[in-house]
Amino acid sequence: MPKKAPELSAALVRRLKRPGLHAVGGVDGLHLRIKPTGASSWMLRVKVGNRRPDIGLGGFPDVTLEQARQRAREARELIRQGIDPRDEKRKARDALAAAEAKRLTFARAAVLAHSARAPEFRNPKHAAQWITSLERHAFPTLGHLQVDAIELAQVFAALEPIWRTRTETASRVRGRIEDTLSWATVNGYRTGPNPAAWSNNLEHALPRVSRVKKVQHRVALSWKLAPEFMHRLRANPSTSARAIEFLILTAARSQEVRLATWDELDFDARVWTVPASHMKAGKVHRVPLSDAALDLLRALPRHHGTDLVFPGAQRGRPMSDSTLSKFLREMLQSTSWTAQVHGFRSTFKDWARSCTAYADEVSELALAHVSTDATRAAYARDELLPKRAKLMRDWAKHLEAAQAASASVVPMRSRS
Repeated sequence: MPKKAPELSAALVRRLKRPGLHAVGGVDGLHLRIKPTGASSWMLRVKVGNRRPDIGLGGFPDVTLEQARQRAREARELIRQGIDPRDEKRKARDALAAAEAKRLTFARAAVLAHSARAPEFRNPKHAAQWITSLERHAFPTLGHLQVDAIELAQVFAALEPIWRTRTETASRVRGRIEDTLSWATVNGYRTGPNPAAWSNNLEHALPRVSRVKKVQHRVALSWKLAPEFMHRLRANPSTSARAIEFLILTAARSQEVRLATWDELDFDARVWTVPASHMKAGKVHRVPLSDAALDLLRALPRHHGTDLVFPGAQRGRPMSDSTLSKFLREMLQSTSWTAQVHGFRSTFKDWARSCTAYADEVSELALAHVSTDATRAAYARDELLPKRAKLMRDWAKHLEAAQAASASVVPMRSRS
């Protein structure tokens, strides 16, 4: 029968200084290994199957004598059950590493999700808005949290303060939180339902957007004043004036006009084809051009070094939206009129409804509004381009009314 080592006390163990292995007793095979440097660690010398591995149990004195004996007993019990303690330790280490790899904060997940969606954004401005809205409204509450720990309560806490006062922004933030958490789920960082989903989830905690959203329409000039405005606009020789004039004649959005290039224009077919990348709906849009619009384009100079129809002050770069807004604001200072650049689309729509017999679908397609009604979508399959061409021709004639009236005036002295 093998001789058992005497059971040393904690005080005796602390006095051990000679380098080498020292049996401390209490559990068969438990030793304190002392290196020449003086560093000490616990080791269990034991037989596992046909092997006699040395199993480390931690450093001394961080692991006390009593703790070392307890770990040695647990290791021997595993061996008795046919389990290699080293395998268990390896599994625990791997599980810890896997859990650590899955740790991801919401702020980091949002950045990664934003990068993954980069090709979907129409322009840098939209890309920046996506992440900055989360930084401003979601990160203060959710940014530091692990994505696998976020639940409905935390999402509600982020949205509730702005849901009634900034409803449109809050609605977009909710969607972006949902997208971020969906990205985290797909990539293995969280499991379970998405706490930012609206249906059967947040719809029961927050009021519907339509119930609290205050619709703010763009300030639009009355269609009755549009001819006089156009008369004044044409008296200004600047590029900004020509851009707004073309915007009004085509009922287009600011971005579509500012980014327009000469190769988008077909003078023979009398059509301006706006690429999907410039459109709000992300679909190609064809715009019929009236005589007035074509005359405007033919009179414009071609600028060297850029294909832009309305280039900005910086050579080769588009003019900014604020440039057009500033021009319009300064132009209206001497009048009692109020208007915004985007509001001219409403001016066109009001005129079409009030002064023409064209079906509503015609003006809706002219404005590139996306229809969700299947019947109207089928009706508009050919884009109603011939009818829209007539509509834009009539719109141009309406805008020239003030000039026509001015030209027909005969001074009384000459008449007499």
